[in-house]
Amino acid sequence: MNIKLVAARTYAILSAGVIVFQIALALGAPWGEYAMGGAFPGQFPPELRVAAAIQAVILALLASVVLAHAGLALPKWSRASRWLVWVVVAFSGLSLVLNLITPSADERTIWAPVALVMVISSVTVAVSKSPQ
Repeated sequence: MNIKLVAARTYAILSAGVIVFQIALALGAPWGEYAMGGAFPGQFPPELRVAAAIQAVILALLASVVLAHAGLALPKWSRASRWLVWVVVAFSGLSLVLNLITPSADERTIWAPVALVMVISSVTVAVSKSPQ
C-alpha cells in the first residue's frame, strides 16, 4: 500500500463531498447554517450562491493538484504540482483554522474533522516520495 496514493485518494474523495455541498448551496439548498459561520441560515443570498460555485471550482482545482502530485491524474501538471501542492496544504490549513473558529457549532462539528483529514492527507501527499 502506497501511503501517498491513499492520502491523495482520501483528499479527492473528501473534496468531492465538499464540492457537492458547495454546488448544493449554489443551487439553493437551505444549508446556510453549515457554512460561512452560519450567518445565513437557509438559502444563501445570490452573491453567496455565486461564491459557493466559485469555491466548488477552486476545490476541484486543488484536488486536481493533489492527484497530479501523486501521479494519479494530469501528468502534464506533474512539474507544477511540486510547488502547487504546498498551496493546497496552505489552503487546507486555513480551512481547518476557519472551521475551528467558526461561531457555528453545526459547521464546526461537520467541517472541522473533514478539514483536519484534508490537511493531513495533503501534507502526506506533499512530503511523500513519488510512487516508483
